[in-house]
Amino acid sequence: MNKIHVKKGDTVVVLSGKDKGKKGKVMAVSPAEQKVIVEGINMVTKHVKPRKMGEPGGIVKAEGAMYASKVQLVCPRCGKPTRIGHKILEDGTKVRMCRNEKCGETF
Repeated sequence: MNKIHVKKGDTVVVLSGKDKGKKGKVMAVSPAEQKVIVEGINMVTKHVKPRKMGEPGGIVKAEGAMYASKVQLVCPRCGKPTRIGHKILEDGTKVRMCRNEKCGETF
């Protein structure tokens, strides 16, 4: 099973590509493809055909999937992009933590 460093609901910043530097919330994660869908990032146009009677068709803008290696997690406390560290608490649960020197926040 493949693992991805971000989860659904995380805030991330884009590291490369046309949307470099933009922040967004992760809407979906696909570990098998190593891809994520980020809200408002990598917008693509889809030509949609009407499926039911009375339903409109046309051109719709939607978020496209992008590789997870192109995004980096943003710490909720310090607001900076960070790598993820792991810490095991006293009760045995494994949590993610901010790797910035002065922060160290767990989430």
